[in-house]
Order: sequence, then structure tokens, then C-alpha cells
Amino acid sequence: MPTVAYLGLDISQADVSVCFLLGDGHEPGPRWTIPNSQPGGEQLSAGLAQLCHTHHVDELRIGLEATGLLWWHLACLLTNAAPLQPYCPQVYVLNPHLVTTFRRNYGALPKTDRADAFLIAERIRFGRQLPPPFQMDLRYAPLQRLTRFRFHLAHNLAREKSYFLSFLFLTFSSFGQVQPFGDPFGATSSAVLSELTTEDLAQQSLEELAAYLQAQGHGHFAEPAALAETLQRAARDAYRLDQVLAEPLRIVLSTTLANIRSLTQQLKTLDKTIAVELQAIPQTLGSVPGLGPVWTAGLIAELGDIQRFADDDAIAQFVGLTWPAHESGQFQAEDTPLSQRGNRYLRYYLVEAANSVRRHCPEYADYYAAKYAETPKHPHQRALVLTARKLVRLIDALLRSQALYRSPTERAASGTAPVSATRPAQRPQRQRRQRRAPAVT
Repeated sequence: MPTVAYLGLDISQADVSVCFLLGDGHEPGPRWTIPNSQPGGEQLSAGLAQLCHTHHVDELRIGLEATGLLWWHLACLLTNAAPLQPYCPQVYVLNPHLVTTFRRNYGALPKTDRADAFLIAERIRFGRQLPPPFQMDLRYAPLQRLTRFRFHLAHNLAREKSYFLSFLFLTFSSFGQVQPFGDPFGATSSAVLSELTTEDLAQQSLEELAAYLQAQGHGHFAEPAALAETLQRAARDAYRLDQVLAEPLRIVLSTTLANIRSLTQQLKTLDKTIAVELQAIPQTLGSVPGLGPVWTAGLIAELGDIQRFADDDAIAQFVGLTWPAHESGQFQAEDTPLSQRGNRYLRYYLVEAANSVRRHCPEYADYYAAKYAETPKHPHQRALVLTARKLVRLIDALLRSQALYRSPTERAASGTAPVSATRPAQRPQRQRRQRRAPAVT
């Protein structure tokens, strides 16, 4: 058996607290602190190499928490540090939740940086449910930076839209009820809401309003007069707002609309860059109907080299698409919450990809519909998450075999087995039962 040592790192902006443990949990020396810098990292790697040599260590396992991006440079340095290569360093980037829950085993352990470093080392020594070791793969790193920034922009856009709609109710309470425009953030709708007050809409003649709508819509409305009538009726039915609030709210709405337009344009520009970057990575996921370049890029960037996962179950664990069992005596819960302890970026792109694939691929549309019918509570969310879990099996098979996707009809015609046939034929009964209708929380 190889002799294994464990290193816990608690990282802050300025420095890093270090705890070194041998395989039996013994600390051969005091904990220490290094600067969070290139010289500090090099000093750490040299010191660790000396410790490993002194204590006849064969393998070194290093743990640190995923705190923003403070861990990134040190994880890259320690993974590739020349003095550590004889000791096969493996770096594990831990979800802080793993360390927080592990702390409960130690009772009144103080909350200090050095105590946290010890807990991280102990969690690595414990060993169960660890993520795959960190790999600095420059094939995927640029794409990952882009797709994670897209995740950030998409959430900012959703937040701005929600903020806009909440304030819109104050200024035009009936707008959301009648929904005169298909898209409340479209060009015509934005112009109406930012340029005209509710009173303007209520008092303006139908002919003038219809002409205004037709001009803003560049003549695309089939019945501008009917649209003008609907809009005016909604304006007259809306709550009246005190005039002292009218101008401040108009500024809020127009500014928020400007933010929405800006974020939308940024997303379009970013999507083009992502599509170009994706072309440099060989992959076959683009053959799946509904998996466009953006969703494909998000999946590829977070998965990296598929060989670092044992199977699709390992991917599901990594992403947080698992449902822990809940049983006591003869009782076994079938409505268990989704784990959601994993890579949130990959989970986002998987769920979005599943939602797109089920609209384009009959195989996944049928699966989604079946799961939707089975679940009485939150059927869309549950069915979509289960569809994402099914998609994980397909993604794993395609990336591992570098094969193109073929529909069930194409597979039947050629007499080949489906890609998911590489999975074990039987699952434990417990897993089949608990996944029947998992709750999404």
C-alpha cells in the first residue's frame, strides 16, 4: 500500500493557511501560513517536497475550498510543481458545503483559518464523495471562462427582467394581464412603455395610437387598430398612480430597459465568440437535435476530458443530479429532494440543454411527457430534471465513443444497440423506486 499524506489549504486574498497530515491523521509539525502569491506557492511546493521525502510519502493529496477564484492559481501551481511530481499530487477543489457539514463531527472546534485548514485536510483523508481531481487542461480552460461568464450574464439579464416587470405593475398594472405584445421586452413594447405614460395611452385617439404602433413595429402588425384598442382599454383599467411617482418610475423603467438591451446584445456577441472557440475542440454533441453551440460549449467546458469520470453516474454525482435515499425501518420515501450539491454551471447547462433537446428530439419529448404525467407536484421541473439525467447518459456515451447521435428509428434500421446500452442492465431496486418522482427544491 502506498503511503499517502494529506494537505489542507484555507485560502484568503492575502495568505494561505496550511495543514499537513500523515495517513494516520498525525501532524508531524505545526500548521503554518504562506503568502497567496507566486513566491509563496513555490515556497510551499518546495517545503511539501521536503516533508514528503522525510516521511517517506508516496502520494500527496491536496484539498482546498472553491472560494470564488482565489484557489485557481495555487491549484494550478501545485498540480504542476516540479518538486511535487515524484509524489503524484492530486488537488481536490471542494464545495464549501462538504467542509461545513464535516465540521459538525468535531464539536467545539474553533473557527480559525488554521482550524479550517485542518478540517479540509481531514475531509480529504476521509475520502468519500470527493470530486474528480482538479486538472489544468488548457484545451477547455478558455471555453470555460467564456461559458461561465455567459452564465453570469444570463442570470443578470433574468434579474433585470424580473425587476422591470415588478415595477411595471406599479406604472401599468393591467399590462401583464392583457399582454398586448408577445414579448414585453421587444422593440415596440419597450418604446411604448418608455415613451408613453398610462395617461397618454388612455387619452390618445385610437387612430394616432394605431399609427404610432405601426411605425414602431415597422408595419409588422396585422391589426394595429385592434392592438391599439386593447392597449388603451388596459390603460384605462389600470390603477392610477400619484403623479409624484410618475417621473421617478419612468426613469427606473427606461434605465432597466436600457440594461436589458445592453445585456441582450452582450449575450449575442458572446455566443458568437463561444461558437468560434468550440470549433477548436473535437466533439460529437452537436449532432444531437437541439444541442446548439452554446449549450454544447457549456457542457464540454465543464466536463473537460470525459475519461476523468468513471461513468455517467459519476457525472451525475459531480453535477448534483442525484436523489439521496431516505428510509427508516419499513418506510422508504419516494419523493426525495434533488441533491444539487455539485457543479452549478454544468447543472445549469444540462437543464437548459435538456429543455432544448426535448423540443427537437421525439425520444426526449416522449420521455419528458411520460415523467410529466407521473408527477403530481411541480411536474415541469421534475420532468425536466429527469430528462437532464437521461441526457447525461447520452452525453457520456457520445463523448466516450466519439460517435454521432442517431435516433431510435435510425438505430433500429441499422440493427445497432442504443448508446445507453453500455450501462449495467439492472439497477438496485432502491434507486429505481426513489427516482420515480423526485422533488426539485
